[in-house]
Formats: sequence, C-alpha cells, structure tokens
Amino acid sequence: VEDQMLASFLDHNPLMHNRSHSLGDLSHHHREPKLCFFSGGTALNSLCTTIKHFTRDVTYVMPISDNGGSTAEIVRVLGGPAIGDIRSRLIRLADDSTPEARSVQNLLQHRLSSNLKEAKAEWHEIVEGESTLWNGISETYKETIRAFLVLFHAEVLRRARAKFNWSNGSIGNFFFTGARIFFNSLETAIFWFGRVASIPPSTHVIPIVNNNSMVTIGVELSDGTIIHGQNEISHPSSHATLVDKLSIVPLPSSIVRLFYLNEDQLEISPPPNPSVLKKIEEQDTIIYGMGSLYTSIIPSLVLRGIGDAISRKSGKKILILNGHNDRETHNMTAVDYINAVTLALNRREHNRPPSSYISHVICAQNSPIQLENSRIQEMEIEIVVVPSYEDDMKRCRYQESSLATILHNLTKHPNLMTLSQNISNLKVST
Repeated sequence: VEDQMLASFLDHNPLMHNRSHSLGDLSHHHREPKLCFFSGGTALNSLCTTIKHFTRDVTYVMPISDNGGSTAEIVRVLGGPAIGDIRSRLIRLADDSTPEARSVQNLLQHRLSSNLKEAKAEWHEIVEGESTLWNGISETYKETIRAFLVLFHAEVLRRARAKFNWSNGSIGNFFFTGARIFFNSLETAIFWFGRVASIPPSTHVIPIVNNNSMVTIGVELSDGTIIHGQNEISHPSSHATLVDKLSIVPLPSSIVRLFYLNEDQLEISPPPNPSVLKKIEEQDTIIYGMGSLYTSIIPSLVLRGIGDAISRKSGKKILILNGHNDRETHNMTAVDYINAVTLALNRREHNRPPSSYISHVICAQNSPIQLENSRIQEMEIEIVVVPSYEDDMKRCRYQESSLATILHNLTKHPNLMTLSQNISNLKVST
C-alpha cells in the first residue's frame, strides 16, 4: 500500500520528473569514485558540497541517535527515530542549480523564531501556505510539500496535551516527520525527501538502524559514570530546543564503552540496516568522516556485522581526524582515535589490527591533536597532512578544497602520499 501511495505521488507530480541534477562538472571519461562515508550530520556537511563536484556515487551512513534541539521535541511528542542529522545531510545534498530548487532548499532549512509566540505565528503562515518562504516555488511543488507539513501539524494537534514547543523548530524536520508518519517508514521518508530536494539517485543517505521508533545512545566512562543521550554526552544545554555544539568542557573521564538504548532506557543491540552492509560491499572506499567521534561516528561502527564487512574489503579505508579535539575526545591523540575505531569495529569479539579497518589517516596541518607518526607507521597505516586554517574561534579547520582534492586522488590512484605531497607540498612531521 505504501509503495502504491508513493508511486501515485511520483506519477501525478511532474515536478518529480526530469528535474536538474547538475551538481558540477563531472568527467564522463572516468568512472566516478564510489565512496561510503560514516559520519554525523554537521561536521561533514560543508565537505559534501565539494565532494559532489567529483562524484555523485556516494553513500552516507548516518546515526539516528541525535536527541537534541528540534529533533528532541519531535521525539518527545510524536516518538519515532531522531532524524535531525539525516535531514541536515539531505538539505546539504539538495540541488541548488535553479531558482526554484534554491527556494525549496531555503524553505526546508528554515528554522522558526526562538520566541514561542512568534514561532507559532510563523508556523501557521507556513502551513497555511501564506508565508513568503513559498515564493519561487510552483503551486504543484508547494502543495506536495505542504501536504506533509499539514499532516505533521495534525499529528501535533492530536497530542495537544503534550504542548509542542514550536520555538526554533526546523521546517525540514517537520516535513521529514510528516513523510515518515505517512509512509510509516524511515527509509521511504528519506527517499521522498531526496526526490523533493532533487538529490541525484546515485547519492544515498542511509540510517545505520532502520527503525521507526526511538533509539538513543549511552556511554560508560572510565570512572564508572554512565551518561544517557547523545546531547548530554556531546553538547549538553539547559535549553530544551537549543544545543551548545561549541562546548569544550571535557567529560569527567574518557569513554570506554558506547551502547544503544530503547525508548524505555533499556540497553539493546539493534541489528544494522541491511542496506548499509550492502553498500559497504559495493562501494570502493570506506571513509570515517570528521565529526564527534563517539556520538557521530562510532554509533554506526559498534553494531554486529559492520566490522566484519569492512575488514573483508580490500579497498582503501580512510580515517579523517578532526581539526581539534572536543568534549568527547579531550586530550586524545591520533593513535587514540585509531584505537577507538578499531575497538568499536572489533566489538570485543575479534583482535584484528587497526590496519584491517584503516589504511590511511588524514590530519590537518596545524592540528593540536598529537600525531605520533612513528606509532601510526608501525600500524602499517599511511599518514596524509592537509593544509588548514584557524577559524574565528581559534580552532584548526581543514582547507576543504585541498581535503576534497586529496580524497578525489586517493580514490583514483594507489600512491596517495606522492599525490598529496604534490598537491599541498607538505611533509609529515614527527
């Protein structure tokens, strides 16, 4: 029935057909690199824009454990999986080659006012089709999107006693949730969002757990402390719909274990999405992207079967270190990152060496993260240094064009070290 409803939408909406997927000048003389990223929803977003200029055959494996911000309010009132990270990635991958596409992108990435009264008024204008945010969007396209916003609004009204907090709400999250409720399927909602946003069909965003109910994560620290919830682990905030992603107050001790929790806060071991295992096998290169190590990357690595699938691959497996440490990784070295990824993929069931899962480590040139060059080389892992800069917060950041160029060349050529040195004229320092 769901497939028939989806087919009906596609057949009766001409805007879903023959829409532009022009995302840059791609060479047709070479097969596009096939990449599989494990990442969260924010840190890798800006790089996605650059990557899509040299390949559209990319799979992004995403966690569904984000319990902060607008997502937290949706989960509190309507239940279901956390979709904030997935929505964030889909928005970043959306087509922006036409005025209408940019208008749709602007609508779906819009957030309501932080003032509750103003947020409610703004939301009513949007859902009733009267907001200026609809300018530039054709009537057919508008009504297709608005139908899911109306459904979302109706579901919130059915739970009026919960007093939904509209402040700082994400229109994209509301649309996505409306689609998930309508189709009763997280993956179908992702597919539909991708069609509305004109994401190329060869680009996939896949949840690590294909679950239509809430799951979150918890961690155990070395001092025995247990923390539940991604928000509390990574960037706690006293505000219900805002999170402090710039928090640098470290955890009281290091993380030694990560686990999943159901809506009753009981520990569970969900199976990985079969689509993820299939894509690991199909794609040429595995890339562990930048982002919060324990709340964005490792939640997708600890599930049974992921480590086995990655270890069987003979292609390149690249770990991109963050430019700087955060609350979760305070004082961690590059070797600590490598060991954390290895431990997660081994699941305490195997004793495979780091080289089973990582062939290359990419680091920022002036990163404060200690590299420990000799130890990494002993692990038979190659090191690549990428030019960096200092942002307004005095934090080390990658030069994204250089990082994308190195990734592009790495996925096409075997001798990365020579290529990276030619590109950036850098030397790995001990």
